[in-house]
This record gives sequence, structure tokens and C-alpha cells, in this order.
Amino acid sequence: MPNERRAYRILVLGGYGHFGGRICTALAHDATLIVAGRDAAKAGIAASALGPAHESVALDYTADDLAARLRALHADAVIHTSGPFQQQGYHVARACVAAGAHYIDLADGRAFVAGIGELQAEARAQSVLVTSGASTLPALSSAVIDEHVGHFARLDSIDISIAPGQLAPRGRATLEAVLSYCGKPFEAWEQGRWQTVYGWQDLHRFRYPDFGARWLARCDVPDLQLLPQRYAGAGVQRVRFDAGLEVTLAQGVFGLLAGAVRCGLVNDATRFAGLMQRWAGCVDWLGSDTGGMHVGLCGADHDGRTARIDWHLVARRGHGPEIPCVPAIVIARKLAAGTLTTRGVMPCMGLMTLADFAEAITQAQLDIAWRTAFS
Repeated sequence: MPNERRAYRILVLGGYGHFGGRICTALAHDATLIVAGRDAAKAGIAASALGPAHESVALDYTADDLAARLRALHADAVIHTSGPFQQQGYHVARACVAAGAHYIDLADGRAFVAGIGELQAEARAQSVLVTSGASTLPALSSAVIDEHVGHFARLDSIDISIAPGQLAPRGRATLEAVLSYCGKPFEAWEQGRWQTVYGWQDLHRFRYPDFGARWLARCDVPDLQLLPQRYAGAGVQRVRFDAGLEVTLAQGVFGLLAGAVRCGLVNDATRFAGLMQRWAGCVDWLGSDTGGMHVGLCGADHDGRTARIDWHLVARRGHGPEIPCVPAIVIARKLAAGTLTTRGVMPCMGLMTLADFAEAITQAQLDIAWRTAFS
């Protein structure tokens, strides 16, 4: 039929990897997928598993001719999952803009996500969407806050933490990203001003209602830079993010490594990523496949009374690693359906609501639930 609409084409960089594979599986019925990566054989196997409508391509995302390759592949949108992003520039995003393709990434690097705005003029000229951090942070965290911030006349503090299950898959790139700030100083918004703190330090105990207590320590994430700006009008004085490993021994090892970096005994903890990955497997028997997330908001309600909201998420049956993939899936589906008309560059906040997140996990039949406590 001459007027038949061409299938929407989404290229997933790292489409056979830790997160990319999950995203491809979820989007297989929404668009034609192009599974892309450096390994042609792995990409081909992954595309074949999705069905005959999907394609694969060997693609080096650092190549100078990336924009031309994307044009030749007729990609409408690109989802970039090949981290770690802490060591990357915006080469892929620029190539997408030049090729007239929308760009979505799962970046967790603070500077990378916060700095994506430098592509604004180019993206608007090409009328494409460029969004960074389409993952748990800041996409889901900000969706939770946006859902509840209206309860406050004044929002004093935001506390966020993530506690993965020990049996969650551990990608090398994810470990490298986490270790990149281990023991390193970074700025956090505390008492209404920027203060220096250190990665994987300031250990404290926190109890999750669904799976018990975990030791938590500070991590450097995009939210620390973005949320004080986003909620400045609400008067936020503190934004804190922590992560807690299930096995106390593993959390202790991270703490010791952080101390060694801070004291100058170790210069770069990322060189231990492979060793840590192998060692973590040796203590898997001490853990479970259950993890979760907490967002705590504290301030004053519209009657001037002290108010607190605690949002607790729990993921069972090993479904926690699906959570970072959901924002990219939601946004890609909206683009493919033509319901997301936002153009330009932005960190991934305001593009996915908590209702969108709930719909996506229900559709995927994930064992993920949450509760909200008001006090």
C-alpha cells in the first residue's frame, strides 16, 4: 500500500548487553529494532532471538562516520546503553543529532548527564529529542518526587537510596562506573550550600520495610547536581544519595577501598573492577535476588505542619535490574507512537511519570511494587 506507514526504527547500542538486551526484549513489539554493538555475532544472535522483523549491525560507537552509519540505517531513535559514561564525551549524541535521530541514554555519570545541555542549539535546529539519564536516576527518582512534591509548601530535604540484591547481574561497565568515584571527593547540597563528601564513605544503617536493614554509603550521581536546581523553588536544603550492598562484607570491602583511595594509597579504584566482579560471585550464596529503593521527602505541608513522605520500592525474583531500563523503554514507546513531542536537550526528568512507570512494569509482569507512607 503506497500510504502504509514505515515501521519506527530504534537502534540500541549495546543491544546484546546487560541493559540493552532487556530493552530490546521489551520493545520488540513496538518498533523495528536494530541490535548494534562491536561484536557482529552477538548482535546477530540477539536480533534473531527477537524475531524476523529485527536487524543487527556491527557498529563502533566511537567511529568518526557514526552519523553517516545512522543515516544509512534509517534510525529514527538511538538508545545508548554502552557505558561506563564517566569516560565518554557526547560523540554518540552529536552523531544522532546530525543524523536526525532522537537520542536516549542510560548514563549515570553526574557530569555527563548534567552537561548534556551543551547540545541544545544543534538538537533544536534538527528538531530531535536528546535526553540523558533515562534510568533509575534521575528519571525514576524525579518522577517519584514530582508525584509527591505538591504535598509540601516547603521541601527541606530529599534522601534517595538504592539497595540491590546480591544476586543481581553485575556488568563490568556498571562496576567501573561505581568504582570511578570510590574514595573520591564530590560536592553535595547540604544545609543549603555545597559541601565536600567522599564516595562510598559516611557509612550508616537504614531499614527497608520489605527486606530489612542495609549499610548505606554515599555515591556520586546526577541527582546530586540536578535535584537542587529542579526543586530550588520548593526551598530544598539537602539532597543525599546512598547505595547499600546486601552482603555486609562486600559493603565493607568497598569502604576499605574508598579509604585507601582517599588516603592516596590507591589512585584509581576502577582497575579493580574485574577482580571485584569475580570476588562478588564468591559471596553470592550470602545474598538474595531481592532489592529496592527509597525516596524520602521532608518539609512542611500547606498548613505549616512538619510533613514526611517515604516511598519504598521492592523488587523480587531478580527483577531489580529491569528498573534502570524502564525509563528508556517508556520514552522510546512514546516516540514510536508519536505521543512525545518534546524536542531539544535535557536530563531525563519530566519525560516519564510514575504512572508511566507503573504501566510499563505491569505490562512486563515484573515483581516490583511500592508503598508510600505519609507522616
